[in-house]
Amino acid sequence: MHPELQLDNQICFRLYSAARLVTQAYTPMLKTLGITYPQYLVLMVLWEKDCQPVNDIAQRLLLETNTVTPLLQRMERLGLLSRKKCERDKRQHIVCLTARGKQLEEKAYELIPAGMGEQLDACHLKLQEFQLLAQELDSIINTLKK
Repeated sequence: MHPELQLDNQICFRLYSAARLVTQAYTPMLKTLGITYPQYLVLMVLWEKDCQPVNDIAQRLLLETNTVTPLLQRMERLGLLSRKKCERDKRQHIVCLTARGKQLEEKAYELIPAGMGEQLDACHLKLQEFQLLAQELDSIINTLKK
């Protein structure tokens, strides 16, 4: 057996497990809001800056447009956003929040930060340690997305 191939020696498994479990922790709160985790990610992008091209949303989420488009279509059917053709470039679609999509921001703010804070409080990391971890993860992401 090669030690390099043992599961306990893989950073990828830890990243995968942490991501899956964090997403799982969000699920009950998001269910209250009537959205999924991927939909929440799209909403956060649009809460930061409304009315963006599909390509920009996909790029921000590190996803392909063919992955994001069906997600946006489902969100449009839920009344969370609208898609319209760009005036300058008819090949591009611009995605904007609806009133319902905008209202979800306040509901999410009331529910999610405190809810996740409670769950992550048990791991006894200080805010600075979470910020450092975020920087380290950003470094990994930026290195691998090239």
